[in-house]
Amino acid sequence: MRVARLHRTDIVQPDGRQVHLYGAFRPPPDDYHAPSMPNGIYQRRWNPLRREWVLVAASRQARTFLPDRAHCPLCPSRAAHSSEIPASHFEAAVFENRFPAMVPGRSSGGGCEVVVYTEEHEGSFATLSPSALDRLAEVWTDRYRELINRRDVRYVFIFENRGEEVGVTLHHPHGQIYAYPFMPPVAAVELRRQSACLQCRLIADELSGRRRVLINDGGIVAYVPGYARWPYEVHVTTRTHREALPSLPPAGRQGLLSAMQRVARAYDRLFAVPMPYMMAMHQAPAGRPSAQAHLHVEFYPVLRDQGKLKYLAGSESGAGVFINDTLAEESADRLRPLFD
Repeated sequence: MRVARLHRTDIVQPDGRQVHLYGAFRPPPDDYHAPSMPNGIYQRRWNPLRREWVLVAASRQARTFLPDRAHCPLCPSRAAHSSEIPASHFEAAVFENRFPAMVPGRSSGGGCEVVVYTEEHEGSFATLSPSALDRLAEVWTDRYRELINRRDVRYVFIFENRGEEVGVTLHHPHGQIYAYPFMPPVAAVELRRQSACLQCRLIADELSGRRRVLINDGGIVAYVPGYARWPYEVHVTTRTHREALPSLPPAGRQGLLSAMQRVARAYDRLFAVPMPYMMAMHQAPAGRPSAQAHLHVEFYPVLRDQGKLKYLAGSESGAGVFINDTLAEESADRLRPLFD
């Protein structure tokens, strides 16, 4: 079943944080008691040496750490267990993070949201049903559209961390959205060119060579970039120039997420274990459109081989120079047969 118009219900928790329930839901049990955001200091501090902002959020040290299923804060609420979700059943939910890196109205500015893909505790982005995947496409689009129009937001960053190896503290399938009040460095570098779209040229180059292409279907292209920093890094993008999720029709958004899911599934087959990865979605910033704003998604898997992690060591962390232990062409050859 394809998701058409997605109904959204907005709830304000006693501590002022907003919750958005997408699709059908049932009210929470009578004994529901909403969790409260702890007091904390939220700042952004300028590093004059690197000319970059550092976010300070010391209260995050107290965030929930790998709870068992019975105490999962992303599952539906039930008698004697009040989760972050004020519902005993839901399809998808978004809420303002109780342990954020940024808080609206504080000196840090911006905001942080948690996107709960499904009420099911087990599974991952790779195992979402077609209807749940289509729903998530509309949830992400709705959140981007709303956040990018806030006066205190310059850039909306949709991302997912998967696996304890990359610092995940909750196993329930979810992602996050950071609404930055400034341009983050990676986006600033990508968007600074004023000439024709570089992403469009890169896609054309990949399609002409085809050696590193994994998907070329329905206007969506996935490939291992020749300049990949991570072993088995994959980029997924629209073949034609689209600035952000709202620029795509619903079918285009569904096609994008379907391709993303195929990447995640291929990763899980690569070493026959759930692949830990980081997923980053790059979209247009607030304000005037940039010629370089071309919607694309980057996957950074952290396993370089069976049981071997790719670490960000001295060169990567201290000098900013990545060392990739694999050839992009060989990575593409190894991944391609794993796509369904």
